Amino acid sequence: MASTVFEIIWLKALLTDLSVSHPQPMSLCYDNQAAMHIASNPVFHERTKHIEVDCHYVREQVQSQIIVTQYTRSQDQLADLFAKVLPSARFQLLLSKLGLINLLDPA
Repeated sequence: MASTVFEIIWLKALLTDLSVSHPQPMSLCYDNQAAMHIASNPVFHERTKHIEVDCHYVREQVQSQIIVTQYTRSQDQLADLFAKVLPSARFQLLLSKLGLINLLDPA
């Protein structure tokens, strides 16, 4: 989650350098509800003592509303298309959600 937030912030800075403004908070879709709660909750609990500096950075971005986290079910994660070996049916489903078409398909 932290590395994705770093990338989002970098992309937002790049867009600003290119004179493209994006005043709305950027969405981060994530499938781990526990990580989302830790990132949005400013209160430290006994179980979160071991959290590294990265989590504090993510929490700061969420609280300042630069990043907004949204829960996405594991089955609907489009990133799985690029990161995991998937069954053919699931691969085709995620591919269709991206709006990609097969140019070699005879239909």
